[in-house]
Amino acid sequence: MRKLFFFPLLFICLMTKAQGIDVATASKSITAAGLKEHLSIIASAEMQGREAGTEGERKAAAYLISQYRKYSMKPGYNGNYKLPFTLYQAVAGKSELKINGETAILDQDYWINNAYLPINTLKTNAVIYVGASFNEKTTIDVKGKILVSTENEESSSRKITAAQKLGAAAMIIIAKSNANPPSVTNGRPRLSKSPSGFAYFMVSKNFGSKLLGGSHPFSEQEWAEIPKGVYTTYIEWAAEQHSKEIPSANVIAYLPAKEKTDEYLFITSHYDHEGVKNGVIYYGADDDGSGTASVLAIAGAFANAAKHGFVPKRNIVFMNVSGEEKGLLGSKYYSEHPVFPLEKTTADLNIDMVGRIDPTYKGDSLNYVYIIGEEKLSSDLQKITNSINNEVGHLELDRRFNDPNDPNRFYYRSDHYNFAAKGVPVLFYFNGTHKDYHQPSDTIEKINFDLMEKRVRFIFHTAWEIAMKEEMLKRDMPLDMPSR
Repeated sequence: MRKLFFFPLLFICLMTKAQGIDVATASKSITAAGLKEHLSIIASAEMQGREAGTEGERKAAAYLISQYRKYSMKPGYNGNYKLPFTLYQAVAGKSELKINGETAILDQDYWINNAYLPINTLKTNAVIYVGASFNEKTTIDVKGKILVSTENEESSSRKITAAQKLGAAAMIIIAKSNANPPSVTNGRPRLSKSPSGFAYFMVSKNFGSKLLGGSHPFSEQEWAEIPKGVYTTYIEWAAEQHSKEIPSANVIAYLPAKEKTDEYLFITSHYDHEGVKNGVIYYGADDDGSGTASVLAIAGAFANAAKHGFVPKRNIVFMNVSGEEKGLLGSKYYSEHPVFPLEKTTADLNIDMVGRIDPTYKGDSLNYVYIIGEEKLSSDLQKITNSINNEVGHLELDRRFNDPNDPNRFYYRSDHYNFAAKGVPVLFYFNGTHKDYHQPSDTIEKINFDLMEKRVRFIFHTAWEIAMKEEMLKRDMPLDMPSR
């Protein structure tokens, strides 16, 4: 096996030495100290958690741009480093709901989510009770219907998504108890200004009994025995909705090629995080300050190589996207408005959380990385990954999250997904989650910079090889992209 991979690497090594620097030498400019320097700024209190559309995000973008300018990277969008896009946030106004003629009180009898308000007044005289375990595999014809489900251990969002997919007009979920958190009156930002047209609200257990024809609040036994089917129920719901515009931007820079000038390799991260909640900063040092610092370090290493005569065969694009924490929105915007042709993009190497250790990892926790997605679209990627690791990386490459039945669904939860959905081969580097994931305690002093250096140098070697290949990566595996 070792000899099988030696000759391509030897060829690359000889070729790059002819340009004045080899990949091994170039990679040495990626250091733990350099990564810490970047991350100390990206995950600082000054950046205020980098929430999309905030001053913290704009400060983080300014820092990224300053570094790309320092590295003499070309601006990636019409002479600018920023690719602007707009997010739209629904803001709730007045809401009035009547069930069987009785007025329901907001945040007592029912709760709304501004992402799912009716465009016009929602009126009906019948609902379909689909049970607690409703999902997209149901055999019930629900198109255009108003569905009722009961809350259980399964995520309500999964039921809502299933109802939308199947063409239902609305979903009502009956809460487990009569008390719930306040309604979500500020909707989750989205790329479209137009409302979804799908309506959803949650009702209390007591009101849910009335919804399904009960003259009194059902007992636990009665709830368990309620049959699925159509119930005569009169509902009238009117809600006001306004839209707030939130300006955001992806940051794009690139190192130009001279040979294959119409081909591109992307190296990506998301630079946004959760911002400030209730006066507390969510620093996002690992998620995804670590990935963003890594992209900068890789760009710096390529810039240093360029000073010594290195020129990539194809353009290397460095993109830091925003809106990931809102639903992969920055990368989705790019995939729908690409600056560089996606059909000529050889791969996306996405770096999201590479600075920490998964406490559940069973191997050498100081020498591993999770590899996700490289076996799904191109048969080339796994061969390259294994070859680089055998020769220079020597990391434990853990591919457990490639399992299609993995309940974490990490493949669908970071920005590479929007490249893969368009047929671009992807590789996602990840350290796994930990107790500080999406908490204000995700801070820089918990980053293992020595391990991060190993991971980032490995990614750099991989990027170098892909950038210098004679041909683009093959797209020889079926595009099978289930919905997120």
